Amino acid sequence: MTERYSRQVLFPGIGKNGQEALRNKHVLIIGAGALGAANAEMIVRAGVGRITIIDRDYVDFSNLQRQNLYTEQDAIDRIPKADAARKRLLSINSDIIIDSLTLDADADFFERFLSREVVDLIIDGTDNFDIRFIINDAAQKYEIPWVYGACVASGGLSLLIIPGKTPCLHCLMDTIPQAGATCDTAGIISPAVQMTASAQTAEALKWLTGNADALRGTVFSFDLWTNQFSSVDVARLQKPDCPSCGANPVYPFLSYERSTKFAVLCGRDTVQIRPAGIDRRDLHLLFENVKKNADVTHQNAFLLSFKNDPYTVTAFKDGRVFIQGVSSVEESKKVYYRYFQ
Repeated sequence: MTERYSRQVLFPGIGKNGQEALRNKHVLIIGAGALGAANAEMIVRAGVGRITIIDRDYVDFSNLQRQNLYTEQDAIDRIPKADAARKRLLSINSDIIIDSLTLDADADFFERFLSREVVDLIIDGTDNFDIRFIINDAAQKYEIPWVYGACVASGGLSLLIIPGKTPCLHCLMDTIPQAGATCDTAGIISPAVQMTASAQTAEALKWLTGNADALRGTVFSFDLWTNQFSSVDVARLQKPDCPSCGANPVYPFLSYERSTKFAVLCGRDTVQIRPAGIDRRDLHLLFENVKKNADVTHQNAFLLSFKNDPYTVTAFKDGRVFIQGVSSVEESKKVYYRYFQ
């Protein structure tokens, strides 16, 4: 065992056997924002052998207050978060395999990825319930544990969900929750991120090292500003007829329509557009088409951004488009069809 992990090996809960177990595991992290970045750093430092990070966004200056893997230069260059995270994480621990994917974690992605890859654990670093319910159904279908996490303002919560043993997210919330407090409306402080991620990673390390008896088994929640903490046992909420994890599951959130999808990004005054039937975009051709009528501001291997006041448009290689400076989805559609008809 290398000196790098010596203090972790000394911890009785992990030891040499646990450290070797970590080296043979593959963790999928969905989202490389605040929670995803914090979890990824701890998982990498712990010595998990392989990590795959997926994120749809690029680094923005508004991220730097709480997303610990990124720098000002990443924001200036608009580096995709997954790629920036991979580069930073490899500088922390070059002895592990880190894969980065700049794309949307939709139902199609999970079906393709999990049908061909062996994943031991999924960590939720997302910011919306649409994606979390897809994660939940995919985890149930492919029998992969996942760690739910969410934070806003000065609070957060986490829960390890184990297919066949614990209630799933669908058991706990029958329908996708209506919009409540978000980082846009209530803000967020960095300690709430780190506390939530620490709770997630702790459960992850227990599971990955085979310490099932140490698992918390509850929904842990807190508010660091009001000094409130709670741990609620939800075992009895498992539903035999749950469509995601019950006796006859149909995985409803893995069903998707082949139509253009629109999503408002948290804290960015931006709408993401994922056009139907387009999974690859020629950025060089796009450059030639838009340079006559707009100012190209950023271009790299992953994306191309151009500005036509008051909008900034960013097109990704995987077909997605961000429209920044819009006040509604309807406004974003008009801008999108102006350039991408």
